[in-house]
Amino acid sequence: MTPSSPFLPIKCGRVEEINTQEENLTKPMPNLHIMDPKLLQSMVYDALVWSSLHGLVVGDRNIQRSGKVPGVGMVHAPFALLPMSFPESHWRQACELAPIFNELVDRVSLDGEFLQDSLSRTKKVDAFTSRLLDIHSMMLQNNKNEEIRLGLHRSDYMLDEQTKLLLQIELNTVSSSFPGLSCLVSELHRSLLNQFKEQLGLDSGRIPGNASLSQFAEALAKAWKEYNNPRAVVMIVVQTEERNMYDQHWLSTVLKERYDVSTIRKTLAEIDEQGVLLPDGTLLVGDHAIGVIYFRAGYTPNDYPSESEWRARYLMEQSSAIKCPSISYHLAGTKKIQQELAKPNVLERFLDNKDDIAKLRKCFAGLWSLDDSSIVKDAIERPEFYVMKPQREGGGNNIYGDDMRKALLRLQEEGTEENAAYILMQRIFPTIAPSLLMRDGICHKNHAISELGIYSAYLRNKENVIMNEHCGYLMRTKVSSSNEGGVAAGFAVLDSVYLT
Repeated sequence: MTPSSPFLPIKCGRVEEINTQEENLTKPMPNLHIMDPKLLQSMVYDALVWSSLHGLVVGDRNIQRSGKVPGVGMVHAPFALLPMSFPESHWRQACELAPIFNELVDRVSLDGEFLQDSLSRTKKVDAFTSRLLDIHSMMLQNNKNEEIRLGLHRSDYMLDEQTKLLLQIELNTVSSSFPGLSCLVSELHRSLLNQFKEQLGLDSGRIPGNASLSQFAEALAKAWKEYNNPRAVVMIVVQTEERNMYDQHWLSTVLKERYDVSTIRKTLAEIDEQGVLLPDGTLLVGDHAIGVIYFRAGYTPNDYPSESEWRARYLMEQSSAIKCPSISYHLAGTKKIQQELAKPNVLERFLDNKDDIAKLRKCFAGLWSLDDSSIVKDAIERPEFYVMKPQREGGGNNIYGDDMRKALLRLQEEGTEENAAYILMQRIFPTIAPSLLMRDGICHKNHAISELGIYSAYLRNKENVIMNEHCGYLMRTKVSSSNEGGVAAGFAVLDSVYLT
C-alpha cells in the first residue's frame, strides 16, 4: 500500500529527521497578534479549506446526530492557525522517554500486588476505581496471564518556564486520543508555512514529521498478526455518541487499506448484548471473532451507566483477545500509581537501568498523596502552586485555586478516607505566547500555553518485544487563563511543534 493512496492523510507516514544544520535554523515565531489583517484573512480561509478537504474534522456539537451518523454535521477540529515554538532539546528528551515509560508500564502491569496495594485506600472511596480493581483481582485469582500485551500510550508534558524543565503531567494508558487528527495538523501547518513562506519567513522543515496515525495502525496490525487468527477483527470500543469519530475512522481506514485488517465498532452495551465467550477463550461479538480490543471508551464512570457495561468489561478481560489496554495496563496509568512511582526507590522496583531511572526522575513534577500534612498545609496557604487531581481521565476533572483550598479544608474537617481519592501535583507554569486559535470557523487572538503529548506503542509476546517506540505527537494549546487541557472536552485546540 503506497502512502499516496487517496485514503491516507498526506505524509502522515514515518517520522522524518529534522535538519539541525546551523544555516537551516530560521527566525523564531513572529508575534502573531500584529500580523497584517489581509494576510491573516487569507491564511484563515486557506486553513479552513485544507482542513475540510483533508478530514481534519469532528462532529458539530450543535447538530444532534453528529456523534452517531458519519458525514452528518461535520465541522473542522479546533486548531491553532500556526505551530507553537518548542526547544528542540526538550523535544528530543520527550521522544527518548517514550520507550522507557512503555517498559515501565509493562513491568508495573505485571506486579498485581503493587497495583492492588497502592490503590487499596483509593478503592474504599472511589467506586469507579474499585470496580476496575475488582475485575483486576478476579483476573489474578484466575491466573489470567496476558501473554501478548499491547500498549498505545501518550505521555503529556509541559515545559516549566522558570526552571526550563520538561515535566510530565500524566501518562495515558487508555484511549490516547487524536493520533488520526494530530498528524493532519502538522501537515496543515507545513502547508501554510510553505504557501506563505515569503510573508512569514518560517521554515516548514522545523515542524517534525508526525507518524502517529501510521504507527498506531502498525502496532494494531502487528498485534492482530500475533493473535494468529486471519478471520479475527479489531474491535474498537466506542462511546454511544462520539463526535471525535473521524480520528478513530482514520485508524480503521489505514488498518484496512495498508494491512487488510477489518475493524468493527461496538459500545460496551452492545458487547454485553452480543458477546459470547467460547470455551477456548475466543470472544465472539455478533459473527466476529475478536483478535484485538482497542478501547476508545471505558475510561470514565459515565461509560458505565448500568451493570451491562461492567459485564462487558469483565467478559472482554476473560477472553483471549489482546486488550489495548488490559485491566492492569489501565490501572498502571492512574494518577495514584503515577504518584506512587514518583516516591523514592519505587522506580528501582521495576527498572534496572540507572540512566533510564534518572531520565524518568528528571521529568517527574512534584506529586504527593493527601496524607502528607505539610504539603496539604502549604497547598491551603498557596493554592496557586498546586493542582488537585482525582483518578479520572478525559479532561475537566482537576481542582484549582480557591476551589482546591476549600476542598482541602473540607477534607481536613471531615477527617474521612475521602482524601485517598485525590493526589496533589505541583502546578507547572509554561511560557505564555500570542496565538491564533481556530474554532467554528472563527479565528480568536489569545495568549496561550501548550502541552506536548508523545505517543508511543509497545507490543510484546511473552519474552519477545516486537515494538517499543515513540509514535509521533499531539500538541494541545489552550488560552492561558484556562486550567484544563482536553480538546474533546472543549478547553483546547490541536496544534503542532515548531522546533527552535
